[in-house]
Amino acid sequence: MAHDPLGRVRAICMALPEAVEKISHGEPTWFAGKGKVFAMFDDHHHASYHVAVWLPAALGAQEALIDSDSKRYFRPPYVGGSGWVGVVLDTRPDWAVVAWLIEQAYRLVAKPRLVALLPATREPAAEVSRRSRTPAPTRRRPKRR
Repeated sequence: MAHDPLGRVRAICMALPEAVEKISHGEPTWFAGKGKVFAMFDDHHHASYHVAVWLPAALGAQEALIDSDSKRYFRPPYVGGSGWVGVVLDTRPDWAVVAWLIEQAYRLVAKPRLVALLPATREPAAEVSRRSRTPAPTRRRPKRR
């Protein structure tokens, strides 16, 4: 599985409570129970230059991650304007960091009942805390209509 980014992302996502995988927009996508998307796989989607996973992120996290390492993190098309972050997977990522970021995305969108099934919040992986000082996940403010 070392050279199988989809397999690794799938294993991380499906280990989360009531995670559901479906194909959405032509790519494997994971949902928190019957709720919202917490991860989307990107296998050169729309001719992108890399394999990646797209994740919803807490306010300020997208900018902090991209500023810390713009070769590893990026603003994905379509959902980047809503604060999502892309994580490049085909250049030897730190899988502990990827797993931590996926868990944070899950915590951000999952219903409280599902979040309560997770172990207590752990510290960010060393690389994330050292490089980006990523804020802890918080619920987003509701959009104004």
